[in-house]
Amino acid sequence: MTITADTPGTGVQTQYQAALDGGRFVIQHCAACGKHVFFPRENCPNCGAGKLSWVEPGGTGTVYAVTTVRRKADAGGDFNVSLVDLPEGVRLMSRVANVSPDEVRIGLAVRARVLLAEDRGQIVFDALVEPAQSAINNIASADRSAP
Repeated sequence: MTITADTPGTGVQTQYQAALDGGRFVIQHCAACGKHVFFPRENCPNCGAGKLSWVEPGGTGTVYAVTTVRRKADAGGDFNVSLVDLPEGVRLMSRVANVSPDEVRIGLAVRARVLLAEDRGQIVFDALVEPAQSAINNIASADRSAP
């Protein structure tokens, strides 16, 4: 399915989910004011224009805020809920999937990917540098620069 703002018979949330289900991460862009928009909307929240197009963002981002949801291991264990800022100027709620919840920190650089579960797409993020490895690299770098 080609996703456009003009696809007849579908609302923006249906269009967005269809893109995710097809393995594509998209956000909206307003040609009138030049701003990106997320979550999907019918009209631009910045200028009110009614014609938003779908674009693929660069895919990188930075963790803006994070919390850890604690659960018993038999209930699936702990997981993080993160707010991630994209360079395009939008913020998404998701999770960082490739590190433990306790390793996710504000300022962590991440990359988006579409995770398909039961034929439904969802956005998750992966840390670009695993925090534990980053700490090891920082220690090693400091040791090399010490007199």
